[in-house]
Amino acid sequence: MEQTWRWYGPNDPISLKQVAEAGATGIVTALHQIPAGTAWSDDAVKERKAMIEAAGLTWSVVESIPVANAIKARTADRAKHVEAWKESLRALGRNGVKTVCYNYMPTVDWTRTDLAFPLRSGAALRFDIVDLVALDVFELKRPNAAESYDDALVSEAEARFEMMDKERVQEIERIVLLGLPGSDFSFGREEFLKLTQECAGMTADDLRGSLAEFQREVVPVAEEAGIRLAIHPDDPPVSLFGLPRIVSTASDITRMIGAVGSPANGLTFCTGSYGARADNDIVAMVKHFAPRIHFLHLRNVRIESPGVFHEAEHLGGSTDMVSVIGAVLDEEARRKADGRADAQIPMRPDHGHLLSAEPSKNAYPGYSYIGRLKGLAEIRGVVAALKAVRH
Repeated sequence: MEQTWRWYGPNDPISLKQVAEAGATGIVTALHQIPAGTAWSDDAVKERKAMIEAAGLTWSVVESIPVANAIKARTADRAKHVEAWKESLRALGRNGVKTVCYNYMPTVDWTRTDLAFPLRSGAALRFDIVDLVALDVFELKRPNAAESYDDALVSEAEARFEMMDKERVQEIERIVLLGLPGSDFSFGREEFLKLTQECAGMTADDLRGSLAEFQREVVPVAEEAGIRLAIHPDDPPVSLFGLPRIVSTASDITRMIGAVGSPANGLTFCTGSYGARADNDIVAMVKHFAPRIHFLHLRNVRIESPGVFHEAEHLGGSTDMVSVIGAVLDEEARRKADGRADAQIPMRPDHGHLLSAEPSKNAYPGYSYIGRLKGLAEIRGVVAALKAVRH
């Protein structure tokens, strides 16, 4: 596996020098300063690539070119956004960046309800569906919100909401609506409610049709540019705010691949996102879909109850990470034997804990330096051990 590191650009409190010291060789980044719907230019891509290469690193993966809600909801601005996406792909291809991660979650991107959940191993990200339903139904009061969830969950959320103080309610709203690192959204309450109404009534089949339509337009461009597209799973892999999510299970992946069969139409396999569902067999999924995995997010979660999980240590959660890594190494060996140019799959350690010794207290939630360094070292150790045993 190619060891990579997510870097948020020049304003990231973690420097490229620190990334190199961590032992990573590849950078995962995006041009976050360019809003959705605006094409990335050759000059902007070249500038970022030169910055990375000056530090002795490689721009291995784009994460992400944002897919605007206009594309997902098929609004009047859809064609303009799709064309900008294609132009960004072409600019990346011309400049030798060959893997592009993206997601197709409507309105809200990856979502948590706690940013500093205390664990013995440091502060972690956490998601609690009860907190989110309490926010949705009783604070934001989204139209017909209660109908999006089963009655027992709404009742539990109501009881919790009545026990919450104002500060905790405001904290959850801030976390959810202001977005997390890499999200393509950040908005106030009114705009959020407007966007959810834009997708109101959309079914899972509607969103699948929208995704297939988008992929049929962009995959040929990716093929021409020599780019591998890698869709990120839903995070968390459950419906939020009454909106469908369609990249959450093995059957979802099978349906997506079947709709657009090109090898360029592949996966960002995030063990944490898929692992937040107890009915997903992560090791079996990695083995089955291995030829289409173009990028890996290796992280672990501990499922507390249905819809509730926290980010665990990389080798300590609900997923058997050693077996996952073994399956990835098997796939890389097959690719090498077949002469594939992408035999080495880029991987990054995801969502490290915030440790008390963290040098940068301004690190993005989930993206502390020491927490990810710890995860990368653990993964690197598993890889070395498995390779030694196999030889």
